[in-house]
Order: sequence, then C-alpha cells, then structure tokens
Amino acid sequence: MGSRQVTSWQGKNITVAGLGVSGISAARALAGLGASVTVVDGGDGEGHRAKAAELADLGVSVRLGDAETLPEGTDLVVTSPGWKPDSPLFAAAAAAGVDVVGDVEIAWQLRGSRPGRTPAPWLAITGTNGKTTTTQMLASILKAAGLKTAAVGNIGTPIIDVVLGEEEYDVLAVELSSYQLHWAPSVRAHSAAVLNLAPDHLDWHGSMEAYAADKGRIYEGNTVACVYNVADPATERLVEEADVVEGCRAVGFTLGSPGPSMLGVVDGILVDRAFVENRQKNAQELAEVSDVTPPAPHNIANALAAAALARAFGVPPRAVRDGLRDFRPDAHRVAFVDEVAGVAYIDDSKATNTHAAEASLAAYEPVVWIAGGLAKGATFDELVQKSAKRLRGAVLIGADRALIAEALARHAPDVPVVDLGRTDTGAMLAAVREAARLAEPGDTVLLAPACASMDMFANYNKRGDAFADAVRELAAESA
Repeated sequence: MGSRQVTSWQGKNITVAGLGVSGISAARALAGLGASVTVVDGGDGEGHRAKAAELADLGVSVRLGDAETLPEGTDLVVTSPGWKPDSPLFAAAAAAGVDVVGDVEIAWQLRGSRPGRTPAPWLAITGTNGKTTTTQMLASILKAAGLKTAAVGNIGTPIIDVVLGEEEYDVLAVELSSYQLHWAPSVRAHSAAVLNLAPDHLDWHGSMEAYAADKGRIYEGNTVACVYNVADPATERLVEEADVVEGCRAVGFTLGSPGPSMLGVVDGILVDRAFVENRQKNAQELAEVSDVTPPAPHNIANALAAAALARAFGVPPRAVRDGLRDFRPDAHRVAFVDEVAGVAYIDDSKATNTHAAEASLAAYEPVVWIAGGLAKGATFDELVQKSAKRLRGAVLIGADRALIAEALARHAPDVPVVDLGRTDTGAMLAAVREAARLAEPGDTVLLAPACASMDMFANYNKRGDAFADAVRELAAESA
C-alpha cells in the first residue's frame, strides 16, 4: 500500500486534522510550501483559539468545534497520529476519494525537497515497549561514531521540522508508533526494528492482527537489515511477511548466546554475529552488560536492538560501547528514586501496559507492586501468572484496579492486596505508605502501573513525579 506522491504543494488544498504539535508542524510546513491549509479540530477552548490565531498569521485557516465535516475541495487529509481510522472525517475523505496520511508520511515525501541536500537515511524503531529508550540509545551510538544525527518521530522535535530544518544529518534515528505507521504507507527505512509485540491500543486498531500489521509496515522496503526479537516470534513473522529490497537481511537479537546473523549476550558481553566476516564462526565484542544503564534484562534487549541498527549502518564496535556508556534513560523509566529503611523505590510510570510492567517486574525480586489506572482494554491474567512468585504484595489505585485485583485473586491468592479505592492524585502518597508497610528490608517497591495514567494524572510523567514526591516525603519522615 502506498499513497500518491505529491510533486508540488503549490495551490493544493490540504486539510490537517488536529491542533496538536504534529498538526501545527504539518500546517506550518505545508503552508510554507504554498499549499492552502485548513486545520480542523473538535475543540473550541481558549487554548485552541490561541493556536488558531497564531496559524492565521501564517495564512492557515482553522475551523474549531467541527472535526467531522470534510472541507470542500480537499485534495489531501493530513492527520495527527491519535485520530482513529474510523473517524467521520476520514470516512468522508474515503467517500470523496481523498487520501489520508500522517505527518511522518509528509516528512518522508519532503525529505528530498531542499536543493543540494542528500536525504538522510532512516533507521526506524517500533514495538509495544522500549521504543523511546532504544531510539535514544541508537542516537547516542551514532553520535559516538561521529555521525550527525537526531532522535525524531514519536519523540522530540516534530519530524517535518527536522526534515525541513537548517541542520543537515547523516542519518536519523526514527521512533514510530503504530498510529504513525498506519498513516505512513510510503516510508522505506534503511533498516528497521520491531522490538516486541503485545496487545496495546486495541481500542484504536480494532484487533491484535491489525495492530501487528501496522507495526510490520516498518519493514516494508528495508534495504539492509530487518531487526527482530528472537524471544518474540511474532516479530520474526513480520519480517518474513515484509516486501524488502533484494539482499536485505533478517537480523535477530537475543539475551542468550547468539546464532549466526544475530546479536546476543555471552558471559556478560554484548556480541555481534551478524555484521562480521564469517559469521558462522566469528563474533565481535561490542560492549559489556555493565555499560548499559539500567542493566535490567529488557533494557539489555533495547541495547542489542540499537546496536544491531547501528551496525547495519556500518558503525564500528567501539562506538557501540561508547554510545551505550554515554546514554542515560529518561525519567520514569525504571528510575531509582531512593532507599528508605532498606527498601528500594523504583519509578517505572512509563510502564503503561501489561507487557512493559511484566518486563519491569522481571528485573526485581521480591516486589511490592503499585499498579492500576486505565486498562485500555487489556487483561491482566498472563501478567500476574508470570509475576506472582516475585510479589511480596500489591497496592492498587485507579479506575480499572478491579481488573488487576481479580487477576491477583485468581493467580496469586496468597499475595496481600491493598485496594485503595481512590482515583484522586493524593492516592499516590497513600499507595507509597501502604507499600512501605508491606515491604521488608531488601525488597523493591515498584511503580509499574500496567495502565495508562489519564484517569488520575495528566500523563505518566505527572504520575511518576507524584510517586517520587511521595517517596521523598516517606524518606523525610524516616530520617
């Protein structure tokens, strides 16, 4: 599947769906290229009107309070990633024979539009969990190799702004969500990785099959390497189904000893048996497990995936090591907060689904688990079954906490559970106090909610901040 390439934007009637960061970026860029741009958004608040006024100064029309009607004469719809495929606006576009694409697709089409500039190749990353960390690791490795790069896509600066900006790059580390891939049919990466696949955003995609298919689009047209997770056979199946350039290779990563055409771990060393001469017999040392922060199993997997993409681009082994040593993860990703009365407190508020929470729980034992929030259609039986033996106790908060409580009752009936029955922001302090009561010296209190945060907090960052504040208050009381 591809979209019709636009050779000239001059005079094209473009409708942009949404006044978010990516929508505003697309509207500004396309108006600057001579398109007639109308932004539509269902909101009509003070913030919306302020953004509309700024865009009006650039010659962009904005229609507030109606996100369903297709403006007359529209040639193309550019959507923000979160808009669902069944939105009435898109149904109207389909009925009119009008393509719908996302900002990533526009960036791909625009990447060669600056005269005298060679478009930077894309090294692309997706997966249910670990995308941002792996993309940042990859950028750190590329920088250590002396390459001009940036981490873009579902992270940082809008990708259109980077493609059209003044900076010229050797290569881009591109994080792509399933939403973005759904709306980016023409993207063809140099090399790409699917880190893992687990049920997520099924309310948006409609089914696990549709979700996986959108993730798999990242492999379409790859030229050098399709990187997959040996421990997750679904990612390898996506490689097998992809239509790639002749000679493109499947490269696996594993936490075990790697076979030929894989990267893996041997005696605490990250090794490469894919991008070496005589890979049947030879392996190249890249880095030590201790070079990765934090050295939790799922983060070692992230590092191997980043290393595989970097090696596919020709990066030398020393740069892999130096880049991993230089990298520090963002806040709220398996972040140590403090130790109080012999108990470690870890903030993994970014664990917004069951797959991420499972990876986080697997890194610690025994654990007092703080969980709950918006389930987004997820079930928790498999997560609890796999993690039950690690649990000292569980403290539940948030709108869908009953689903977790029921799974604990079924699969971990001996684990003490505190159901706070609260969804206010002050519940976090109470949760930390209850967790401290359940924990024993040597235990870990882990915030890995397995749920989204929006029932109680503006985002997972605010939830993590509340956890850290509560831990600091606990520490002050214990001092």
